[in-house]
Amino acid sequence: MNKNLLFKVLSLLLVASFALTACAPAAPTEAPAAEVPAVEAPVATEVVAAPMEDVAIRWRTRPDNQEEIDVYTKISGELDTQLEGITLTYEPGGTESANYQDQLKTEVAAGTAPDVFWIPGTDVADFATRGLILNVSDLAAATEGYKADDFYAGPMYHLTYNPETAASGADSGALWGLPRDVSTFALYLNLDLINEAGAPDPRELAKEGKWTWEAFLDVAQKTRALGSDVYGYGASAWWGPYGVWLNAAGGGFYNADRTSCALNTPESLAGLDFQRSLYQDHDVATPYGEDPEPVFRAGNVAMFQNGRWATPGVRTVDFNWDVVELPKGPSGTAGNWLFWGAYVINAKTEHPAEAWALVQALTTAQTQGQISALGANIPSRVSQEALDAFLTFTPPTNNQAFLNGIAADANPTAEGPLWAGSWPEFSKVMDPAVQGVLTGATTVEAFGATICDEANKVFVK
Repeated sequence: MNKNLLFKVLSLLLVASFALTACAPAAPTEAPAAEVPAVEAPVATEVVAAPMEDVAIRWRTRPDNQEEIDVYTKISGELDTQLEGITLTYEPGGTESANYQDQLKTEVAAGTAPDVFWIPGTDVADFATRGLILNVSDLAAATEGYKADDFYAGPMYHLTYNPETAASGADSGALWGLPRDVSTFALYLNLDLINEAGAPDPRELAKEGKWTWEAFLDVAQKTRALGSDVYGYGASAWWGPYGVWLNAAGGGFYNADRTSCALNTPESLAGLDFQRSLYQDHDVATPYGEDPEPVFRAGNVAMFQNGRWATPGVRTVDFNWDVVELPKGPSGTAGNWLFWGAYVINAKTEHPAEAWALVQALTTAQTQGQISALGANIPSRVSQEALDAFLTFTPPTNNQAFLNGIAADANPTAEGPLWAGSWPEFSKVMDPAVQGVLTGATTVEAFGATICDEANKVFVK
């Protein structure tokens, strides 16, 4: 029922009750000892119940571009009309000079953070152990229809992890949020450049099982030869893009149980060296540290590595484009990631129930379908219906490339926090050291000789 109409109905009923009370005959009594002078019955005055104000809930994500901001602004407006008793305000984050996650930590401490916010999967442990986000397991337990196995197991493992009960093997009793989405990397292709260079179509090579590092380098070199302002490959300067080369070579950031550094293994160093060669030996990549997305959207990069979240922006280009899965490395896999992020609740929110209602609304199949249709995400729900629907949200035509990266036989490495250490501190050690290699300031050998000495300091011993 409309909230204003409900208040009017209640008010009319209240008025009616006063009127009936005023007009009802008095109960019979014994004859009065003295005559009581008649008085006029009091006139019932209308009593209007004060309308209850909606609970104001603020929420935030870190959008990759203006198109993604538009996606979430639209979703927020729609949910605002659906959530009874709640008024929503969406705040796109990541626009300040401060790191998005660091800014949130500061705001939670100061009491100014939004009620609900998205954080990357890598940061869940850091926020949870600092007491910055709410454990919503009790709210979830009281929610009809909630099931953890409706979502991908990788994200839910970390979202239900409790360091206090992990050693005992008991039920965790934890739920730190719900996953917003999942994604893998793909290569966004400028098919016009590839055709102009006479290079083979990566999509056809992938279908034939021939999409390898060598084939990738061949396409990158042929398209780079089109001109000094044309690049074969571009990737942003963060851990995800460089991590796939380590993974595809059989290495990785840390050991299997994520309790120590593995950046110095022969496999990790081989993957890093191949990526270094793209910048330093073959000169096919956009300069490391410069944002390659505008260059790709301007039509000057043949293969742009990014996740599904880049799709809304790429849909604005005026050249022929599509996507293809990453090439397979020496390990036999593409070294892809299963990326995810979660909607979590500010530990200091004054409205936990309403915040939980929003988190649920943001992760329903319907809402995830709307966001997927607009291009930003792959649903985090595992139903075949959701995946089948995702395949219809074009362009790109080859949406299957993203799902190929998620498939079990692709063996993607799940993005995950370091419950046995500090991911932010690990990243602070790793990122500049890798950048030194990719920009030619440091050799791979020097990197391998020292990197784990520092990185291992962030683990709990």
